[in-house]
Amino acid sequence: MTRWLYSVVMWLLQPLVRAKLRRRARAEPGYGECMEERFGYYAETRDAALSPTEHNGGYVWVHAVSLGEARAAEVLVAQLRMALPGMRLLLTHGTATGRAQGQTLLQAGDVQVWQPWDTPGAVQRFLTHFQPRVGLLVETEVWPNMVAACARSGMPLCLVNARLSDKSLHQAQRLGWLSGPAYSGLRAVWAQTTGDAQRLAKLGATVAGVTGNFKFDATPNPMQTERGRAWRTTSGKPVVVFASSREGEEADLLQILKRFRALAPVELAQAAINNIATGVQWLIVPRHPQRFDAVVQLCQEQGFSVSRRSAWAGSPESADIWVGDSLGEMAMYYALSDLALLGGSFAPLGGQNLIEAAACGCPVVMGPHTFNFTQAAEVAVAAGAAFEVPDLEQALNKAWSLLMSSTDLQEAADAARNVSQAHRGAAARTALAVRELLEPTGLRTPGN
Repeated sequence: MTRWLYSVVMWLLQPLVRAKLRRRARAEPGYGECMEERFGYYAETRDAALSPTEHNGGYVWVHAVSLGEARAAEVLVAQLRMALPGMRLLLTHGTATGRAQGQTLLQAGDVQVWQPWDTPGAVQRFLTHFQPRVGLLVETEVWPNMVAACARSGMPLCLVNARLSDKSLHQAQRLGWLSGPAYSGLRAVWAQTTGDAQRLAKLGATVAGVTGNFKFDATPNPMQTERGRAWRTTSGKPVVVFASSREGEEADLLQILKRFRALAPVELAQAAINNIATGVQWLIVPRHPQRFDAVVQLCQEQGFSVSRRSAWAGSPESADIWVGDSLGEMAMYYALSDLALLGGSFAPLGGQNLIEAAACGCPVVMGPHTFNFTQAAEVAVAAGAAFEVPDLEQALNKAWSLLMSSTDLQEAADAARNVSQAHRGAAARTALAVRELLEPTGLRTPGN
């Protein structure tokens, strides 16, 4: 079996991709914007955007597929601008939330488009149009035809902040005829951890170094954290956020809260169980924005009153459950909360990034499924900034025990901030490595 068969399949899927994008655009209009870019067709000419001899040799292409990668790319792009003066950024994404977040990274002369669908034609049109001098794929996005086309053109394509779980490794190995050439065709890979580096090497990747996770370098928005802390003082109850919750997890939480709330607080143990439902202000922030309305409806159907973030004027409104239905405000939500439950970790989904919570000094209680962020989870647990439990019900019990001990809660919050500070510097190391890779091309400004 060869990449030719893969290319045929990807070509045949294009009508389905267009149909899916149109469906998603009904809930998230961003998916309907500039759809032809996904197939390698662009409104403006490259000559109007960038002369090949200008700006130190061409675009630096950064691909940040979704919201998390776009947030991580923020610190990388800042370091690249310092390491490569005069750089012009070509920024690509695969999701509407990633593209919306990425707009905040653009400066005059930069370009933002959708990533091309991985057919030979679309990929070649993308490369011919923009002629990037280097491509930096953030974390996991490796597409076979894109890798092959970049190798043919001589354009170095690299994987940065790279991670690969055991599960993903086994999946890739089962398709070794496709994944092997894709990973071995990358010019360089800079991994988050030694374990990631070892797994990537098993797929044939050229691992150039272990630079760490530059999500640790992100600084929470100070305006958001200030607002969140101010709102926390007005809540009247400790606030617990279910951060980046996934489908099914909210229903499980609500069922537990209903059951706990129904228990009469007679005995001491029952009192604690009752209080986690009635004595805590719950805040649910769904991972995917297209589910905001569904989560609100679910809460109401289960008998809980709801206040949406989008309806708050001066401060949060009183309700059993707050729903965070906004984008780009996770720093505010973490600062608003005394404690967080980690979404995606109570079902076998791999968990979510807990680094932003740590940077905001918000301790985390998480389930057993954190394989997408193994290193960050292990570091946080070892430091006392996070706590792993077997299931969601025990997570609620752990949350209440922490809330009832101001000393334990403060120690966990301090540990979270210390974890964040101790692991900084990965973005700068990555930017310097990219500069060293590009020095022979003359991309650097003379004298730098």
